[in-house]
Amino acid sequence: MGASTGGRQAEPGPDLGVLAARVLFSVQRELFATLAEQGFDDILPRSGAVLAHLRPEGVRASDLARLSGQHKQVVGTLVDDLERLGYVERVPDPADRRAKLVRPTERGLLQMETAAAIMRAIEERHATALGEEAYAAFKEALGQVARAQSTTAKRPG
Repeated sequence: MGASTGGRQAEPGPDLGVLAARVLFSVQRELFATLAEQGFDDILPRSGAVLAHLRPEGVRASDLARLSGQHKQVVGTLVDDLERLGYVERVPDPADRRAKLVRPTERGLLQMETAAAIMRAIEERHATALGEEAYAAFKEALGQVARAQSTTAKRPG
């Protein structure tokens, strides 16, 4: 029998999806508000699907789609926007001249460094609040759930 109080069944807390969304949207709001304060006020949170997976040497758009879980057309539109804003450029892939890499520009690299510093500060704040060991265990467990979910999730057709 489940936990009860005064003969009543205890109310269950928010489910995984609700908790994950709360964390995602809150971190995203803080990250993009802080980026805006630091001069990157022209990018939108939806660009995070691309920005989070960029590498200094570049990455193929098909890999960005796979890594972000977004459709190729969505990633293409995001890359177009970021290219127009001066954060990325499309360059030939040295491994396959028919393919293109999405590579950060100098401004894109600066944004990546700034975002990484902001994320470190957010994570350090939570590690301090929970304790280093508890936060490390939380991240490990969350990573395991994310990996398990991504292998079982059905993609919409």
